[in-house]
Amino acid sequence: MNANKLNKISRVILVLCAILLIIVLYVPMWTIELNAPQYPEGLGLSIYANKLGGNLDIINGLNHYIGMKTLHEKDFVEFTVLPYCIVFFSIFCLAAAIIARKKLLYALLIVFISFGMIAMADFWRWEYNYGHELNPDAAIKVPGMSYQPPLIGYKQLLNFGAYSMPDVGGWIFIVVGILLLTISLIAFKQRVSVTSILNNYKASALGILFLIFSSIACTSIPEKINIGKDTCVFCKMTVTDNRYGAVLISIKGKSYIFDDEQCLISYLHSDKITIANVNAIYVIDYIGNHLLLNADEAFIVKSKELHGPMNGTFAAFSNKDSATNYIKMNTGSLVTVKEMTQ
Repeated sequence: MNANKLNKISRVILVLCAILLIIVLYVPMWTIELNAPQYPEGLGLSIYANKLGGNLDIINGLNHYIGMKTLHEKDFVEFTVLPYCIVFFSIFCLAAAIIARKKLLYALLIVFISFGMIAMADFWRWEYNYGHELNPDAAIKVPGMSYQPPLIGYKQLLNFGAYSMPDVGGWIFIVVGILLLTISLIAFKQRVSVTSILNNYKASALGILFLIFSSIACTSIPEKINIGKDTCVFCKMTVTDNRYGAVLISIKGKSYIFDDEQCLISYLHSDKITIANVNAIYVIDYIGNHLLLNADEAFIVKSKELHGPMNGTFAAFSNKDSATNYIKMNTGSLVTVKEMTQ
């Protein structure tokens, strides 16, 4: 085997990367979602390679009130340039597969990573400009307030929770980057044994799958519910009692706050979300420091003596002794989170 040539598996992966990059042209690359009590279903802004999608008109109306520029595709030169960049990288992948030279693969990896870094920096600059350059004559003005969405993750903007995350096209870009890095590292090792190469690819494939699923499934644990500030997504009441409450985390990483476990139950029984879209549920510890507990690990008591803000009859405890002591002193029984939410 020529030490400077790519093996067949690497070439096949390069062709696969070329195909995946073409798909990026037709699916959203990034999404920014906004949640607020007046918009319980949420508002979404989808960013494609050449256009904007989602609830653009509603978001532009809200932006006008707070002095932000309205979003128009014609204002973004990126929508003209980005499709050509994607096609360029697709052709680059095919060329690297056909020529099969390791140096060409290394050049592709360096240019691809550099492009990704420049694209994210440009995205941050775009968010910064739109969030800070506000009209001084806006209807709603909050001194010192800016409205820059997060680059990735969650950020509170007034009464809106803003979530920024990769969409299908963004995840494809990440997968392509991981694939290019993997085959580059394996090529750099210059293993001539076919068995060794196959073993490396098997290990790398498992690593890629782990990274992808970890990125999608990983959700930051909510810190706390802000008593007197946060609003229940179901009943629209402000959270007032630090002994009751829950947070639902969707598979997309959205946080839904409830002032009573009963509101959580009602929300789950509505058509607003399905169990399949629930990643985790956290409940407030009834006693002690009232921190949020993973509902699957908490000890949940159902009792007629409990009177949550919305007439709920559930309370969560961090340890079994506290839960059983409450039952002995009052009435009730231990239930699982599945039994509570049925």
